[in-house]
Amino acid sequence: MGQTLVYKILAEHTVDGKIAAGEQIGIRIDQTLTQDATGTTAFLLFESMGGGRVKTDLSVSYVDHNMAGFGPENHNDHLYLQTIAAKSGVYHSRAGNGICHQVHLERFGRPGATLLGSDSHTPTGGGIGMLAIGAGGLDVAAAMAGGPFYLSCPKVLGVKLTGRLNDWVAAKDVILTLLGQLSTKGNVGWVVEYFGEGIETLSVPQRATITNMGAELGVTTSIFASDEQTRKFLAAQKRVQDYQPLAADADAEYDRLIEINLAELEPMAACPSSPDNVKTVSEIAGTGTGQVVIGSCTNSSFADLMMAARTLKGRSINNMVEFAVAPGSREVLNMLAENGALADMISAGARILESGCGPCIGQGFSPADEVVSLRTFNRNFPGRSGTTGDKVYLVSPETAVASALTGKITDPRDLPELFGAEYPGIGLPDEFAVDDSMIEKPLSEKEAAKARVLRGPTIVVPQTPPPLPEKLAAKVLVKCGDKITTDHIMPAGTFLKLRSNVPEYAKVVFNCFNEKGRPTFAERALELKQKAIAGIIVAGESYGQGSSREHAALCPMYLGIRAVIAKSIERIHKANLINFCIVPLTFAEAADYDKIEPDDELLIDDVPEAIKSSNEVTIVRRDGSFEFTGKLELSDRDREILLSAGLLNYTRTKGQRDKGAKGQRD
Repeated sequence: MGQTLVYKILAEHTVDGKIAAGEQIGIRIDQTLTQDATGTTAFLLFESMGGGRVKTDLSVSYVDHNMAGFGPENHNDHLYLQTIAAKSGVYHSRAGNGICHQVHLERFGRPGATLLGSDSHTPTGGGIGMLAIGAGGLDVAAAMAGGPFYLSCPKVLGVKLTGRLNDWVAAKDVILTLLGQLSTKGNVGWVVEYFGEGIETLSVPQRATITNMGAELGVTTSIFASDEQTRKFLAAQKRVQDYQPLAADADAEYDRLIEINLAELEPMAACPSSPDNVKTVSEIAGTGTGQVVIGSCTNSSFADLMMAARTLKGRSINNMVEFAVAPGSREVLNMLAENGALADMISAGARILESGCGPCIGQGFSPADEVVSLRTFNRNFPGRSGTTGDKVYLVSPETAVASALTGKITDPRDLPELFGAEYPGIGLPDEFAVDDSMIEKPLSEKEAAKARVLRGPTIVVPQTPPPLPEKLAAKVLVKCGDKITTDHIMPAGTFLKLRSNVPEYAKVVFNCFNEKGRPTFAERALELKQKAIAGIIVAGESYGQGSSREHAALCPMYLGIRAVIAKSIERIHKANLINFCIVPLTFAEAADYDKIEPDDELLIDDVPEAIKSSNEVTIVRRDGSFEFTGKLELSDRDREILLSAGLLNYTRTKGQRDKGAKGQRD
């Protein structure tokens, strides 16, 4: 039996473990990326490891999330990231150069390589044939220090694409269709691999849209073959030397197979407030909209924005629509400026936003109360836009442009009749206007030895987790429902500037659940911590979905949370919990979730012993009225990390052991 592309790349990179679905493996990481919302913590932890110079083939630090300087915090972070990158042997993409995933695809992505990024949308790189995986910042720091990345060897879902997309139907509609079929939960431990003659019709930017939003499925990553489309893209980026053809074997077998005929797709939309609440645009057409935004790492490529510009040329957006465009990179913005497309969009009524994440994470351009906002983004979790009770729909650039012109959700296939607009099919340019002047190369080792790292007063080194107690006596501080995202746990928006100061950022943990006039989650947790009583979080399905933001584990750890009990926990967040010594438990019987109440006091005996040797623990209500079983679904390495009081301590201890063993051999 032939190999899938995923297993071919894994076979070349596995340094520990056996390649078999469900087995834990350690893989060598070729490249890493960090961004400013997670990168400061990642580099602080990298320094705490004594990492010195990075050991990867290539590492890049991006600034793309928090660029507006309301107070000193963001610029303090930028200066720290700029100087620590130079000293550590890391490339640095400055604020304004573009979104990490877009720029990495353009300038650094390499078929067949492994990429680990401290951002959940790192799988964008799968559009160029990389095995690109999102992870917490501590895992990325460990990879930069030369360690392997550990994961459960995935099952592979093969998605066979046939046919060709019709006019006004986009790559975004492919992934929305798949989200409608698979939903955002229940897909942990899988990778999606696209194949079939249909992929030959999709450019690298189109493929990257699909792999980017594949993160919302909850899978480990998604990937396309590296073929002639890949070669054309790299040649246009003046990097044809990085091309190599890669594909699954013709007789490869997949653990599950789905077939999608591109010619049968129609424009789709993810309705409020989840990426898997998918309907056809024709079903919701006519719904009034007051805001439209084109951008984000999902849909801000040159082709996306050229399509929008040509459709808008000579026309005006509806006067009740606030319309904005955020190019994905400075490269794209420069090209639009040079060929006149930028002027066409501005003349039509567009506001041009900075090349960055911005509105996608609630950093400006929040919609008004009760206003429907159409966005070409990847997430529409409640309140993520910065507006409580928001009504955000996720659509393709084609649907976004059509709706901006009419002031209501509009099927873009109606544009020829409504406005006489013919579909402006945009292919790849023969040559991109490459300008890497805002990507700074790292210093040489000799120069780095003399370099000073700038750490402003708002940057605080994260606390190391304490060891787990023999007996865990803890109080349920919150009981959550299903699909609790890391945005619920750690709000972004205006609070994200606090990310480099855990004691301050921790004050808004579960801010969305706080009630006016009552102590906040953080206040209640700290009060318990002072009394040496731990906190427990109880949750439903898919706890911790969404962003890779490790602060959703780091800040609760600071507040004294020692365990999470949920029906299921998403991959990245579960790893982050383990890394910061919070025990991830799942209900053996889902019905037991209903029997737990907030403020219940729970007891778990012999916690370290259970972690060391058991797959389950008995959890008892303090008054003895109820007991239930929690499952410990942990690898041997996970257990060692928890028993070492987190990944940082584990890495330090392992490093000392390895040095001792080497000394004995020498």
